[in-house]
Amino acid sequence: MGKEAKGSVTAVDGGAAADGACGREGLASGAARASVGAVAAGVRSRAGAADEDARRKVRGTLLTLAGGTLWGLNGTLSKLLMGSYAVDPLWMVCVRELTACWLFLAMAVLGSPGRLGGLLRDRRSLRGVVGVAFGSILLSQVAYLEAIDWTNSATATVLQSLNVVIVMLVVCVHGRRRPRRRELAGVVLAFGGTYLVATGGNPATLSLPPEGLAWGLACAVAATILDIQPLELIRRWGNFAVNGIAFLVSGVALSLAYRPWEHMPSLDGMGWLMVAASVVLGTFGAYALYLQGMKEVGSVRGSMLGTVEPVVATLSSVLWLGVVFGPAELAGFAMIIAMVFLTA
Repeated sequence: MGKEAKGSVTAVDGGAAADGACGREGLASGAARASVGAVAAGVRSRAGAADEDARRKVRGTLLTLAGGTLWGLNGTLSKLLMGSYAVDPLWMVCVRELTACWLFLAMAVLGSPGRLGGLLRDRRSLRGVVGVAFGSILLSQVAYLEAIDWTNSATATVLQSLNVVIVMLVVCVHGRRRPRRRELAGVVLAFGGTYLVATGGNPATLSLPPEGLAWGLACAVAATILDIQPLELIRRWGNFAVNGIAFLVSGVALSLAYRPWEHMPSLDGMGWLMVAASVVLGTFGAYALYLQGMKEVGSVRGSMLGTVEPVVATLSSVLWLGVVFGPAELAGFAMIIAMVFLTA
C-alpha cells in the first residue's frame, strides 16, 4: 500500500507538472501570437499612413499646379480686358474682391460654419483679418493689376516671384543666421534676372516703364506679406473664412475711395463673361486651390510648384496677346524661376 500510495502521489505530481508546463507553453504561445499581431498591426498602420501621405502629396501637387495655372491665365485675361475694353485696374480689383468674397464666405458656411462664427466673435482675430485685408489682399491685388496694366502678365508675374528672396532675407534676419551658399546664388540670379527683364540686356535703356518696374517690385513686397501675415489666422479659422472677410473689407474700403460705379467700362457679353471667369476661376478658384495645395505639400514644395504661374503667364501672353519677348528677357525670366528653386 505504501508503494502504491507513493506511486500515486508521484503520478499526480507528474501530471500537475505536465499541466503546468503546458499552461506555461500556452501562455507563452498566446503572448507570442499577440506580439506578432501587434507588430503586424503596426506594419499595416505605418503602411496605411505612408499610402495616405503619398496620396496627400499627389493631391496637394495637383491642387497647387491648378491654382498657379489659373493665376497665370487670370493675369493674361486681365491684360486682355484692360487692352480691349479699357478696364481700369482699380475697377477690376473692386469687382473681383466684392464678388469673390461671397464665394469664399459661402464655402466657409458650407464647410465649417462654426469656424466662421467663431472668427466673427473673436475681436482680436477680426482685427488681424482687417490687417490682412489692407496689408496683404488690397496691396497685392492693386500692385499686381497695376503692374500688368503697365507691362504684361508675364513680366508682372515674374517680378512678383522675387518675393521668395525677400522671404528668405526675412527668415535669415529672424533666425539670426547668414544666407547659405545656394541662397546667395539665388539672390545673384534674382538681381541678374531683374536687370535683364528691366533693361533687355542694354544698361543704357529701360525696356520697362518705370511705373511698371515699380509696381512689379511692389508685387513682390505684397506677395511676401501675403506669404507671412495671414498664416496663423488661416491655420486657426480656415482659408475660406479668413479670405472671405478680408476680401470683403478690402473691397468695401477700396470702393468707398475709388467709386467703381463712376468708372464703368463698356462691356459686351464676351467682356462680362471674361470678368466672370476672372472672378470665379482666376480669383476664387486660384486662391482656394493654391492655398489648399500649399497646406497639403508644404511651403517649400508649394513655392517650387508655384513657378508654373509665370510659365503659364508667359505662354498665354505669347499665344493670346502676341507679346514678343527678346532673348535677354526670356533669360531673365529663366534666372528668376531658377532662383525660386534655389532659395525655396
